[in-house]
Amino acid sequence: MTEHLEAGEGTPHDDVDDVTRAVLTASRLLVAISARSLAAAEEKVTLAQFRMLVVLAARGSANLVVLAELLGVNPSTAMRMVDRLIAAGLADRRPNAENRRETVLTATPPGRRLVEEVTARRRAEVAAIVARLDPAERAALIGALDAFNAAGGEPPVADPADSSYPLGWTESTARG
Repeated sequence: MTEHLEAGEGTPHDDVDDVTRAVLTASRLLVAISARSLAAAEEKVTLAQFRMLVVLAARGSANLVVLAELLGVNPSTAMRMVDRLIAAGLADRRPNAENRRETVLTATPPGRRLVEEVTARRRAEVAAIVARLDPAERAALIGALDAFNAAGGEPPVADPADSSYPLGWTESTARG
């Protein structure tokens, strides 16, 4: 735990509240960036449907039960979301070649393109903000965010251009 001395005092001050406040402010900024990046797609999908589409695009395919578990929703809710994505031409379902009783869900090429477009808009806006920081601030931010992500259990992305989990939703974090 990082501690510092409060101005004029000789006792350590726990800065968890200060860091929490700064992270919450940053999260508001990131949510706003996410909302703006998704705004152009809102006529096609809701945020929840987009989240499902991201998981499908990242995994390649999934059955309904696995998809519902990854998103933390009931299978009936997942089915309604899938039906809407299929109706919009963004997802598809087909029988599993290995188990004909099971249905496999996938993102269609237009669905994957939508995920890529939204991710590119988000990336461009974040890059513009990061470019306004001086090099020392950028280096400090990398260290702080790497530590924050590690503490939260988020695995690092080896290549920032890798879109396999474009929004940071992995199998372990897609539930939240």
